[in-house]
Amino acid sequence: MLCLRQVCLFTLRCYQARTLCSDLLLSQINGCTHEDEVFSLVGRNKARLSEKHVGVALNMLWQLQKKRPFLLRTSDYVRNHSQFLTLCILAESKVERMEDEVIVDTLYSILRLNVEDHISLAKVLVTEAWKRLERLSLPALSKFALCLYKQHRHFSPIIGQVAHIVDLKLDSIQDIRILSVLMISISDVITESFRDRLLHKAQQLLEEKNEVHFNYARRILQFLQNVRLRYHPLLEKCNRIFLESASHLDIHSISHIFGLYEQLGFDNAEFRLIAKQLLSETIDDYYDPETFAKLFFALGPMAGSKVRERLLETAAHMAEEFSSHQVLMILRTMQKMKCRNSHLLKKMASVLHKHLDSYHVLQLVKLTQYLVVLCCQDLELFAKLKTLLLGCLKSTVIPADTAAIIRVLAMLPSFHVEEIIINKAAAVLPQCRLHHLSCIATALVKWNHHGQLHWQNSSELCAKLLQKLNDCGFQRLQKANNLNLLLEELTHVNGEWFEEVLNEETMATCKHLIDQITWANVLPLSFFLIKSDHRCPALFDRIASVTVANIDKVPPSEIYFILFLFSSLNYDPPDDEEFFKSCIHHLTSNLSHLETYHLVLLGHVLAMAGYFPPLLITTIFNVSFLSKLDAQLEVLPDTVKQRVHSSLMKLNRAVCLECPEFHIPWFHEPYCQRVFHNSTSRINPQRQYIHRMLIEILGGSNYSRISVLTPYYYEIDFECVLDVNKKPLSYMVQNILLDGVGAIHLRHDIKDEGRKALPPGAQRIALEFLDSKAFSKDYSRHLKGEPAVKKRHLEMLGYRVVQIPHFEWNSMVLSTKGEQLEYLRKQLYTEYSDVRHAV
Repeated sequence: MLCLRQVCLFTLRCYQARTLCSDLLLSQINGCTHEDEVFSLVGRNKARLSEKHVGVALNMLWQLQKKRPFLLRTSDYVRNHSQFLTLCILAESKVERMEDEVIVDTLYSILRLNVEDHISLAKVLVTEAWKRLERLSLPALSKFALCLYKQHRHFSPIIGQVAHIVDLKLDSIQDIRILSVLMISISDVITESFRDRLLHKAQQLLEEKNEVHFNYARRILQFLQNVRLRYHPLLEKCNRIFLESASHLDIHSISHIFGLYEQLGFDNAEFRLIAKQLLSETIDDYYDPETFAKLFFALGPMAGSKVRERLLETAAHMAEEFSSHQVLMILRTMQKMKCRNSHLLKKMASVLHKHLDSYHVLQLVKLTQYLVVLCCQDLELFAKLKTLLLGCLKSTVIPADTAAIIRVLAMLPSFHVEEIIINKAAAVLPQCRLHHLSCIATALVKWNHHGQLHWQNSSELCAKLLQKLNDCGFQRLQKANNLNLLLEELTHVNGEWFEEVLNEETMATCKHLIDQITWANVLPLSFFLIKSDHRCPALFDRIASVTVANIDKVPPSEIYFILFLFSSLNYDPPDDEEFFKSCIHHLTSNLSHLETYHLVLLGHVLAMAGYFPPLLITTIFNVSFLSKLDAQLEVLPDTVKQRVHSSLMKLNRAVCLECPEFHIPWFHEPYCQRVFHNSTSRINPQRQYIHRMLIEILGGSNYSRISVLTPYYYEIDFECVLDVNKKPLSYMVQNILLDGVGAIHLRHDIKDEGRKALPPGAQRIALEFLDSKAFSKDYSRHLKGEPAVKKRHLEMLGYRVVQIPHFEWNSMVLSTKGEQLEYLRKQLYTEYSDVRHAV
């Protein structure tokens, strides 16, 4: 008995000593400040390392790397160290005894140290974690899901099981960090309804938390990009988080956010301003190729002239150091900047020769597009690209890739079309989406038109292929039974082929699916209808009724495009008062949530429809608002900047003419003078021909004028004056003042000035020739919003407006000069002439 007691005491002392030593070793590992210290401890204590020691050691190696700036990390040194291999072997042998969290942490650490996915330790850890999947805690589950995502296991059965667990436990998740990681990890294997539940949960958690780390918001954006959804409530919430976290953002975060915004079709001027300021202040800190390429991408499109020149010079100096991906990023940004700097372009082209073989097919397609748009002159480079693209075309079996290759081959200069291209296109047509069909059709039409099909019976083959294209397009539309999927395809469709061949059939398909129009898809449908320029009453009425019924669900930023559809195509829904008032109330209740320049665009589009909400107008025409607008316009793309400037001028003009009670001054005289000074003349041969006829009708060149500027800078094609007896008055008459643009600001002044300038009973007439752009492209040929507003305003300025539609002037009815003269005479001397009645 005594012997047994001594044995037990000895065993206990040994166990306590071993535990004490083990705890000491654990403390020593946790206290390491350099990787070599970890490796030294591992080397001296191999036999004593437990599964916990191994897990902590591997995790410590990653933590030490994590503390260093990205460029100073030494992952290669760590992975190639002999003791790292020892740790991996020990971990693999002890994996079954590891705790759940240790398994996941170990997998995460080795992946962050850039260990290859296929090494045996990674496989063993994934397998063991999969076995324990059901019992993993939510933090461990999210980290394991992220590991699978980093291993590109986007569609693996394990990810499916993770998604099932998230589905069951979604209501219990209260941490936005955990949720955001799980969302991006399972984004490829979820249903639409599950996606919506995840979005709702994310929105709820973001609203409940006062402070959210910007990385979590960035993951939410990544999720939206993965599921190809532009969900404005979350986008705007994430953007606010970025603005609040501006001081913590670095070049890597900013460039990533800009990239996600671009892919999601979202923009924010305030974020641009802050990013520009942050990057401009630290521009000298980015001296390595990777961070400079990100700086060029983020700052280049919004940089001022001096910073822009510095960026271009540095890029040219650093060109030889750029990787293949960085060269692509620089060229992509140059295209966005519309920068054709020949020196930098030559540098990029010379570097590309050594990188060409490393690009996959879609990168080659993008690269070719960038070089063509930027007018690269390196014919040898284009020859290599052509060879590579043809090789990819022969080997690919993916319809989207085939269409993309054919599209860029058609962009290449002096391209000789080989018969294999036609055969390859014919083979994939039945599998192509509408966008792909449009790409192939555009290329074929171009090649045929420019005589680039040189083999025997090429024209006949091309005609047959185009007919097959048409048939495939019609069949795809006729089989369409889901409006959301159809709209997804239509988003990327453009070109003459689609407009001429499939537009009417597409309208018919949309009308057939009219019951599927909801508040969630009115925006993409409105985009398509705006792009198609078709006035379809049934679809317009449905959009209006759905918008009114769900006005609180429609994001305020999306209202603009819906209103633009109705205003630009000059269509009033059955209950237009209710429709416009509902939209206006929704907008004015959310003015603080809208961007400064969005308000200007909204004001203009409402003015086109004849609505001038007092709150919106007084907000816009305010000195502090206009100052803020000027600052934001500095960082917006040139196309947006031009549209906003033009919209503000038109809104200013409309308010002055139609709402003098606001007492808003006309302050766009200098802007209009610059625009007209830089614009090309509208006096084309057809207008000169009509002017000669007017001279013949009126009796002399001194009775009419061509291309006249009115007060408020409307340009009219022709102008004349008829007295009370409908006889033309000469411009030489001293009392008629029609020269130039009067410096008049308010509506009543204009009317008074007009009355003083003309003899009693005389009438000033504006003749406008309306080309095809003035009308919708459907059979109704309805007058669009802009020319209708112009007519309204010219009448307010004292003109009688005569509009000559192109389809009347060019019709068989007016095929002779005599008939044209009689038509013009009738239009001039008819008291009331309205193009709508003429139509």
